[in-house]
Order: sequence, then structure tokens, then C-alpha cells
Amino acid sequence: MNVEVRFKPDNKTIQVKPGSTVLQAAQKARILIRTRCGGNAACLMCKVIVEDAAGLTAAGDNEKRKLGDLVDQSFRLACQARITGPCTVTVPEDPLKAAVRAQLAKQQEEEGLW
Repeated sequence: MNVEVRFKPDNKTIQVKPGSTVLQAAQKARILIRTRCGGNAACLMCKVIVEDAAGLTAAGDNEKRKLGDLVDQSFRLACQARITGPCTVTVPEDPLKAAVRAQLAKQQEEEGLW
């Protein structure tokens, strides 16, 4: 039986098989989560925020070591967190996208001054 995973801020919901990683679910939902290491918990680029951790396996020693205190703040590595039940995952904004958005906002503000 499949379980439901909801991704924010896109508000996309997808059904996946239990045991799938959050990264696999995101790929199935066509949601971009950056990764460079191929799912080996080496690059730490796939950090996500989980609202209801009861729908995921507990963070393993490797993930705890990599994330440190962030695990206590509901951060998980999408490549390591396995889905066991319904959950909601927030994908942080890509840093490059955030920088471009901030630059565009600054440019619009400056144009408004003239």
C-alpha cells in the first residue's frame, strides 16, 4: 500500500511505496532537490525540513553525524530519510535561485526610486 508525501512550498502530493527515500519521492514528483553525491550522504546538499517525522525512519548515525544539531530542528537528508507513512516535506529554496530573486527585488526597488 502506498503512502502520501506532500512537498512544500510547491504543494505537490504524491503516492510512493514505503521504504522509498524522500529524494526518490521528490524525483517522482518532479521536484528538484539538489544533490551531488548520488545519494551517499556525502554532499549535504539535499537537506530538507520534515514537519511530521513520524512518517520517516529515524535518522541513522551517519545522518546524525553529518547534520549535527540540525536533526533536532527537523532537518533530514533527503537521500537518507526513508518514508514509512504520510509526511510533509519542505524543500528549502535553492541558494542560487534565492540570490537571483534577491537581486531582482533589489533592482526593482532601485528602479522605483527613479
